[in-house]
Amino acid sequence: MKKTRNLIGDRVKQARNNCKPKITQIDLLARLEIRGIVLNETAISKIEAKTRPVTDIELVAIAESLEVAVNWLLGLKDASQT
Repeated sequence: MKKTRNLIGDRVKQARNNCKPKITQIDLLARLEIRGIVLNETAISKIEAKTRPVTDIELVAIAESLEVAVNWLLGLKDASQT
């Protein structure tokens, strides 16, 4: 059984796919880099698979990059409240 290392993996993937046009993992990496967060594609894949922990700084940058609320990424709000 795989250990869950973050709460946001499913929502990150959902937010990327809901954008028009869709945001690829590479696009997300570029948006994060602008915000001072340097990750690689493997890191994003692991975040989405919930096998990599996410720091609070990364969480905020991911939310900003995807234009969603931190609470939504954490599963505390539904999509209509972002």
